[in-house]
Amino acid sequence: MKKVFAAVLAVMLAAGLASAQVAPLEGNAKYVFYMIGDGMASVQIHAAEAYLASVGVEDIDVEGTEKSVDLVMNSELAYTGLQKTWAWNQLITDSAAAGTALACGHKTYVGAISVDPEDTGVSYKTLAELAKEQGKKVGILSSVSLDHATPAVFYAHQDSRDKYFHIAQEAASSGTLDFIGGGTFRYIDGYTGSRATAWPELAAGADGVVNLWEQFEQNGFTVVHDRDSLGVVPNGTKTVAASEITSGSAALHYEIDRPDEAWSLAEVTEEAVRILDNEEGFFIMVEGGKIDWTCHANDALTSIGDTVAFDEAVKVAVDFANEHPGEVLIVVTADHETGGLTQGWAGTKYDSAYQDLSKQTMSFEAFDWWMNDYLSSATSLPSMIKLVIEILGTGNIATLDLSDDVTMTAKIEEAFGLVYDDLSTLQKSQLEEAFDRQISGEEIRGSEEDYLIYGGYSPLTVACTHITNQNAGLAFTSYSHTAVPVPVMANDASFSGYYDNTDVAKKIAAAMGGSLDE
Repeated sequence: MKKVFAAVLAVMLAAGLASAQVAPLEGNAKYVFYMIGDGMASVQIHAAEAYLASVGVEDIDVEGTEKSVDLVMNSELAYTGLQKTWAWNQLITDSAAAGTALACGHKTYVGAISVDPEDTGVSYKTLAELAKEQGKKVGILSSVSLDHATPAVFYAHQDSRDKYFHIAQEAASSGTLDFIGGGTFRYIDGYTGSRATAWPELAAGADGVVNLWEQFEQNGFTVVHDRDSLGVVPNGTKTVAASEITSGSAALHYEIDRPDEAWSLAEVTEEAVRILDNEEGFFIMVEGGKIDWTCHANDALTSIGDTVAFDEAVKVAVDFANEHPGEVLIVVTADHETGGLTQGWAGTKYDSAYQDLSKQTMSFEAFDWWMNDYLSSATSLPSMIKLVIEILGTGNIATLDLSDDVTMTAKIEEAFGLVYDDLSTLQKSQLEEAFDRQISGEEIRGSEEDYLIYGGYSPLTVACTHITNQNAGLAFTSYSHTAVPVPVMANDASFSGYYDNTDVAKKIAAAMGGSLDE
């Protein structure tokens, strides 16, 4: 938790010891920061604020904040609204449909990227395209892959979000972008695997398929992959900042796991501001994409870490706005909520112990990596028991008790702060059942019951995160998105109220002095 705690101190200094709020927008916005926390509703925000208070008040005395501190997005932006997130074809949306609404001011179906739901040959104008028409520079940033749904809806138009290489090629050739960065792209030399079968004309090695970096360079971009190279890119340079340090799926690491040499979302935001700043202004969209991913996996502390990391990017926008009073519009919102997170759990009644979350030292993903390596090792206890069973021809690996595997129980204590001998009888039984399923290799998506318990994730990992969450007084109701309204924070009064997600884009367009329907 070293990085998250450092972020705690920075945020508390910035927000708890607050300066004046960002000046309201005066006239049309010269600069626009559109900040989207994927999967981040009010509960994710307040869980982060309550956690910061629980671990930080002893180090910084912020009067009256013993149970909650304000993140920058709440303390520095004066106006708050709520937006409804439903998609054109269903109540619970995905990031493509919700992103299209937020980028274009129009509904579409789940999975679509900025196209008309009834005629996918019709493309919607995006806020990024509007900004480009106005002469502004355009930057798109995300902690997940740069061809993922939320970044894609600002520069691409596709009937399916799964067309990653199609989307990436649009990024290179659309003419909309001046900066794109954060994570990287999923396919660099064309499709592989099942997507190569679906779109053989764009498969790796197919005639005419050009390396993605070459495509960007042919269109005037400088491509960089590390912090030092990004730091020396001159102002005004068309830039691709695609991290070579990723956690898989072409995304940045979760903040709790981020290596020191890897850039943060806030650092990329700072560089984008430096490179894009010009007399005509800019439009920058920043997505905290992995808040969503960790809530899918029901990992509360990792969600808090990425929410704080996203808020540090918001602080970059706030600092810039304070240097350009009246010229900057900042809008912070989400595409939807993920996981059905609640601040409260039946087992703790009215009690909370958020400080206990600080015992967790890694994300669910990092624990999965370790566990998979360990279980595949010939010298692990489960592997040796399996070998004995194969030799004898009798027995069941599921009869192995977790309590007998001292390597596994020690790692669980290190990763989640769960000491096996200190757990309740119920918690031990939950871990034992999950351990049995983990080592037996049973298909965890095999039944409705399996999905309700584990959501398709590693059973032992989910059991550990659930117990950790619940001990702190937090719980999840889903492994998917939900339909709850999500907040909108801004420095312009027009964003107050209760409205549809399409209205967020329309309000931003109006603040820019333009329209998405022209």
